[in-house]
Amino acid sequence: MPRYHEELRITSRTPDAIAARLEELILDGVFRPGQLLPSERRLSERLQVSRASLREALRTLRSKGVIDTRQGRGSVVAPLVATPLDSPLMHLFRDHPRTLFDLLEVRALLEGESASLAASRGTASDRVLITRRYREMVDYVESAETIEAERLARFDHGFHLAICQASHNPVLVHTLQSLTDLLLSSVFASVKNLYHRPRCREMINRQHARLYHAVIEGKPELARRAALEHLSSIGEQLGEIEAEEQRLERSAMRLEGWE
Repeated sequence: MPRYHEELRITSRTPDAIAARLEELILDGVFRPGQLLPSERRLSERLQVSRASLREALRTLRSKGVIDTRQGRGSVVAPLVATPLDSPLMHLFRDHPRTLFDLLEVRALLEGESASLAASRGTASDRVLITRRYREMVDYVESAETIEAERLARFDHGFHLAICQASHNPVLVHTLQSLTDLLLSSVFASVKNLYHRPRCREMINRQHARLYHAVIEGKPELARRAALEHLSSIGEQLGEIEAEEQRLERSAMRLEGWE
């Protein structure tokens, strides 16, 4: 079974061992891409190693491209998955709405499993973070006079990401994080097109609550089903809206004499 430590201690204090421990912490999401690492003084104290050995370990990580050090700023965790946001593929994904349904399928595959793993592997700290993200989302919905789709989408995405991080599967976490922009676009589409409809809003709120409780209460199969049902029903509702818009368009064209 994988080892998931909330402390930074290590058994060996050689530069290679320190570099390996820092890599584990990055893989486990303790230090995230774009995050500034603690100062050398604080890191050396927490790891209980000498500053000289730590500096050598950081040089090793720099040479691998795992961290990026800038004068006067410190060391930052580098992006772990190279997915240029201006690549032709990313433009195609963003510019063609039909890929939204493909993305929902991918989310179901990844998030269904991550919900199950989070329910079985999540620690007390994970549950605190998931609860915090869930409450942020719920409190915003309950207190906002007008729901801003983009803001709610970020709360929604943050909730799902916290569940994924609690899976303690670094590959799963970093795969989802590499798709952050696309995932946000799918969440935004869901919120924008569905949340203003009372029936859909109640459905989404109910499904989020079911997913939250299943993960927090440590029920893996229920958590998986809740995640799959949530994403499947969103796809169905968006499909119905698309079909309705196409019917309206065809009717308008007939009225204008196109047929």
